[in-house]
Amino acid sequence: MGIVQDRLASVLADNWWKLLLRGVIAIAFGVLTFMQPGISLSALVLVFGAYALVDGVLAIWTAIAGRGQIEHWVVLLLGGLGGVGIGVLTFMVPGITAIVLEFYIAFWAILVGMLGIVTGVRLRKEISGEWALILSGILAVVFGAYIISQPINGALSILSILATFAILYGILLSMVAFKVKSLAGAMAKA
Repeated sequence: MGIVQDRLASVLADNWWKLLLRGVIAIAFGVLTFMQPGISLSALVLVFGAYALVDGVLAIWTAIAGRGQIEHWVVLLLGGLGGVGIGVLTFMVPGITAIVLEFYIAFWAILVGMLGIVTGVRLRKEISGEWALILSGILAVVFGAYIISQPINGALSILSILATFAILYGILLSMVAFKVKSLAGAMAKA
């Protein structure tokens, strides 16, 4: 196990519950979106902004908590700052158009996805089931790319896709959380 991977695994293992919380919030966001198909654009903006903001804060918290243990904690911090920035931006300008909202969502998904892929690749030798983190990253990047390629559809027309993505992403993050929790137990015994 390399020093960087060992430290990354340690940070994630110590903060497994934050990954789980992010997964549960994503699932809740997806279920809420499915349950309210007639949601207005302004409500979608606020719900997405709240989700991106909370997800970003949790990512920042994890990065700061691990800054003494992981050399590249800044990557985690940047992902969190991106989420917070997009969340704050959606609250500051709630009357944004559907196309702008789509691009906010798309860029956030691509950013989160790329960071998930990088983290999963770094952890591939440390935990079994790292494929779930890599897959969640790929899913996020594909989702973001799809939104960018379909800007005419409008934000409300992609609600079911957004809800499906959020639920799948949340399930995969929750799976990773339980994998790193078991890693924490194994590291404690070692």
